[in-house]
Amino acid sequence: MTRQIDLFEDLPPEVDFSSARRIQLDATSWIEHVPGWLHGSGALFDDLLATAPWEQRYRWMFDKHLIEPRLTAEYPDLVKAPQPLLHTVAEALSAQYEVDYRSLWINQYRTHRDSTGWHGDLIGKVQETSTVPVLSLGATRRFLIRPVEGGRSTSLTVVSGDLVVMGGRSQRDWRHCVPKQSTPAGPRISVNFAPAGMSDPAPTVKSTID
Repeated sequence: MTRQIDLFEDLPPEVDFSSARRIQLDATSWIEHVPGWLHGSGALFDDLLATAPWEQRYRWMFDKHLIEPRLTAEYPDLVKAPQPLLHTVAEALSAQYEVDYRSLWINQYRTHRDSTGWHGDLIGKVQETSTVPVLSLGATRRFLIRPVEGGRSTSLTVVSGDLVVMGGRSQRDWRHCVPKQSTPAGPRISVNFAPAGMSDPAPTVKSTID
């Protein structure tokens, strides 16, 4: 299935925070949605899809060795990432949110059947508060976040070039996911930015995708 066409892909890539909409989840947690943050996102999507070091990962869950329903790639040291635009957008995010983003991990949702279950990111285990930006590339998908004890979720529909930022105590007191869906969709890539040493936890087993 071909990717969704980026309406800005003929323009030079640039970022734009003017459409930012912040939702206060509770007294200490928030989420921000910036539609169309990265103009010209299609080129980065194509580059990552073709060149990122994608791996198929497995995890122990409920005493079972399960395959993750997505592919993953990591750049623990962002300096070594070969895509120049990743450096540019990381610098823009660092300036906007006053966090020195030095590492990232990337998830590829190959079809509408790929997903990520309810979880909080690693940084929530070592920092009481954090600011975690996630850049969406490719197909449109839903992004959900709900209180850690369960309850009503907040739903965002994110398209290519959108930015979602989770802040405050959202990694401790809230859980987020990208669910499977019944409507067919092409590949989507999420680019998750983090400070040095805060990339996604290593899985039990991983194998490189040729």
